[in-house]
Amino acid sequence: MTDEHEPALRPVTVQRIGAVGVIELSRPEKFNAMTRGAFAAIAAAVDEFEGDDAPVRAILVRAQGRHFCTGGDLDEARELSGSPAALDDFLRFVGATLRRLEDSPLPVVAACHGLALAGGLEIALAADVVFAASDARFGDQHAQYGLVAAWGATQRLTQRIGLTRSLDLQFTGRWIDAPTAHAWGLVTYVTAPDALHDEAMAYCATLATRSRPGLAAMKRLSRASQTLGLDEGLRLERESVVEIMQGPDPAEGIAAFRERREPRFEGR
Repeated sequence: MTDEHEPALRPVTVQRIGAVGVIELSRPEKFNAMTRGAFAAIAAAVDEFEGDDAPVRAILVRAQGRHFCTGGDLDEARELSGSPAALDDFLRFVGATLRRLEDSPLPVVAACHGLALAGGLEIALAADVVFAASDARFGDQHAQYGLVAAWGATQRLTQRIGLTRSLDLQFTGRWIDAPTAHAWGLVTYVTAPDALHDEAMAYCATLATRSRPGLAAMKRLSRASQTLGLDEGLRLERESVVEIMQGPDPAEGIAAFRERREPRFEGR
């Protein structure tokens, strides 16, 4: 892992800034087109952030250059297209990596600028919270080339913005701007372009002051609500709260409230 002052290492730069783990897409000359190596670097970073002795409490995914990400690397895709087995293996690997982000106990924040298209959109969809520069554009262009999204857009995009809007974007390949993405629930916050990374980092820094087990439970339970019935979800919520209350963070939080100070959480 690099510190924040070292030069970028392609295709992904990984660093820790305080208690925030930063994953930065670092192929600006290729509009951050994604390769297997880039996804392997992301998976390794998530593993490291989760197991760090000085715990990271939030992950920020951002990108260098003019655009967040315009999708997969076409040269690599061309090589894989002739072998169904190799293509299936690659798609499984990418899918597992995006699930690592989605299922991580750490909150994952994406900061998108420029174009977030196809695979770039699908990376953003794996995040818990999405910041977008006001000039960002989002879309899925697979239909224009006889292709179908294969990194989760048919599922996650539909869950995020609803069936008809998702199908419209997939069928037409059109782009939507950041205000529209925000209105549809695809994006959580819209910022000025020159403030995007600072505001996303400040948000992550706020998360870093929270209880790590508490945030993990919120994420796990909220995501489970998408597939579980209400009664089952409420049961899991109750069991999680009973378990968390046995740890040190709730006691510290209550003590801090009584003493009118900021809590100092230590739970892992």
